[in-house]
Amino acid sequence: MSQRKPLIAGNWKMYKTGPEAEATASRLAELVGKDESVDVMIAPPFTALALVDRVLNASPIALGAQNLHWEAEGAFTGEISPDMLKAAGCTYVIIGHSERRQYFGESDEGVNRKAKAALANGLKPVICIGESESQRDADETFSVLDKQVRLGLEGLPLRGPEDLVVAYEPVWAIGTGKTATKDQAQEVHAFIRKQLAHFFGQDMAAGIRILYGGSVKPDNIAALMAMPDIDGGLVGGASLKPEIFAEIIQFGA
Repeated sequence: MSQRKPLIAGNWKMYKTGPEAEATASRLAELVGKDESVDVMIAPPFTALALVDRVLNASPIALGAQNLHWEAEGAFTGEISPDMLKAAGCTYVIIGHSERRQYFGESDEGVNRKAKAALANGLKPVICIGESESQRDADETFSVLDKQVRLGLEGLPLRGPEDLVVAYEPVWAIGTGKTATKDQAQEVHAFIRKQLAHFFGQDMAAGIRILYGGSVKPDNIAALMAMPDIDGGLVGGASLKPEIFAEIIQFGA
């Protein structure tokens, strides 16, 4: 098992109005309490960030966003800046989620620009990488991940390992009910950590948390977390129900 402090992150995607998110976060805070053995982050929609931040004020649960723009401000209709996210209470931001890449054409270069903007403004990027089912079937998993890591993380100005989180999310396992086996996930996580060492050195890479994302549930999180290079989970649908998410957090710890 990893010696890095686990991080269990919930990506709420395009679910929950402001009041619904507020109620869900409030209930989650009750269930999680003050447990300091695991870090927890939730990423509600933009419209709910400020409301959820107020609910989490006395809780150790951190607030994250699902995306950002790399510019500080400007004529970018429909976008949101790092400062806006910080003002809403965010400390994390998810970047390059497979759905952003698939539906909105996000590139590795764009991920890199966003990650640099997040770091420059005191936000911790959670950079998502992963292969599709066709890429896995064609034995392209490691070449795809190599490219995503090289282009997405190039030149990131990290001060310490806590500045960056990487999330491996096999696209074929997101929302499908399929999950990589613990051994499949560990093999990929070990490869990613080796790539991180090329960029940031062994010591830095040893401290960077690598999360697994892809149909994470209470019945598979413990086995995944027992692997030496799996440091937590990026949870989608299961994070929308506070009782289920709290169970995942408990097993993850």
